[in-house]
Amino acid sequence: MQIRCATCLLRPLVASDAASLAAHANDVDVWRNLRDRFPHPYSTADAEAYIAAVAAAPRQTSFGIVIDGAAAGTVSLVPGDDIARATAEIGYWVGRRFWGRGVTTDAVRAATRYAFAELGMHRVFAVPFAHNAASNRVLEKAGYTREGLMRRSALKAGEVLDQWLYAAYDDQPPPAGSSAGR
Repeated sequence: MQIRCATCLLRPLVASDAASLAAHANDVDVWRNLRDRFPHPYSTADAEAYIAAVAAAPRQTSFGIVIDGAAAGTVSLVPGDDIARATAEIGYWVGRRFWGRGVTTDAVRAATRYAFAELGMHRVFAVPFAHNAASNRVLEKAGYTREGLMRRSALKAGEVLDQWLYAAYDDQPPPAGSSAGR
């Protein structure tokens, strides 16, 4: 499945995306705001392993963020289970070259609409680090509601960090449209 956005294309990653994905991912400032399972340095072998893992998933829940034909980041949905089976956590990143262009906001909006329409989710949430103002703004521009602060909830690079809890809901889906230049 492919999803066209104003600033990018969301599509399944393929083996030929590994070099481009690794080039954008191998940035300490990208790593600094992601979970520890996202390695740094980030090699082509890391990208190949990630692409193989998401390709083996039973449902399409991870997309490459493709700009001008090259993978520049990812947006992924992690569905819950048991009583949380109608919720998903969203995670995303894009290479530094594309920061501030509305790409991530467009990708988050599109993936959130996909979660509601195709995966049957009722709620999609994100937990960015509280200090990550850019990510917090992406979620707000994508129509997410800030639900609260999760104090001392993460440990990254030896530092105890707070995280915000944001969510979007199927009865209030994200607005359509581009964030480019906003």
